[in-house]
Amino acid sequence: MIHFIAGLPRSGSTLLAAILRQNPAITASISSPVGGIFSAMQRAISGSNEAAMFLSDAQRERLLRHIFTECYGDANKIIFDTNRMWPSKLPTLVKLFPDCRVICCVRQIAWIMDSFEKLIRKNNLELSGIFGFEPGGTVYSRVAGLGSSNGLVGFALDALREGFYGEHSDRMLLVEYQALAKDPRDTIDAIYDWLKLPRFEHDYKNVKQIPGAAKFDEKLGTLGLHSVARKVEWHERETILPPELFASFPPPFWRSNNPKVPVIHCDESKEILKAVA
Repeated sequence: MIHFIAGLPRSGSTLLAAILRQNPAITASISSPVGGIFSAMQRAISGSNEAAMFLSDAQRERLLRHIFTECYGDANKIIFDTNRMWPSKLPTLVKLFPDCRVICCVRQIAWIMDSFEKLIRKNNLELSGIFGFEPGGTVYSRVAGLGSSNGLVGFALDALREGFYGEHSDRMLLVEYQALAKDPRDTIDAIYDWLKLPRFEHDYKNVKQIPGAAKFDEKLGTLGLHSVARKVEWHERETILPPELFASFPPPFWRSNNPKVPVIHCDESKEILKAVA
């Protein structure tokens, strides 16, 4: 069984994967190589390859599906593959895996930008690969770069919108970071119920780092990008962004209540639990 984790950066996807992988029946991690291979395969079997004309649609399906089966292999595991692009690929994913679902971690954009800036300032002796290892720039240019359609946040936001308003939006569940951090037990139980999986007793006071995540962050020059705290808890703090910059972002679009897409909100977790059960 294959499902997906997507959504916005700095919104809890690493934490969600770290919690889910406590369950021995589940495989979950940070972004895997699968998404990149998937995109490369799509190009290879398209008209950009003149010999691809000899491939049937059935062969294209098998080639794309085999990326997942060959990368993961273990048919006895429930697989959660992580990539920000998956909501924009829902028509293809549903064709390949008719029972698949996508859990999208979300957060107010202002706080996502704040979280990135906090991380960059913490790694003040390193240059981050997120910004091409460039030494120049300001908080304003960094936020603008992240928010563009080719930026880390902008691309993920566009992909999320595409899935949210698309024909397969009923395959998506949105989980707000604040709900996961403040009320992890009810939030995770709601996720299991939505997926129609038997609940598992997770240990929210002993969450382990995901293997390989620290090395990935070190190579990117951004230590802590995929680190998780041992205990799941919420920390209230003030923003470090300039006030007018923080206030410039619109409210979350997913609060528009698309009836096909359940959203786990912090203050409404018990109501959402009933809605998605």
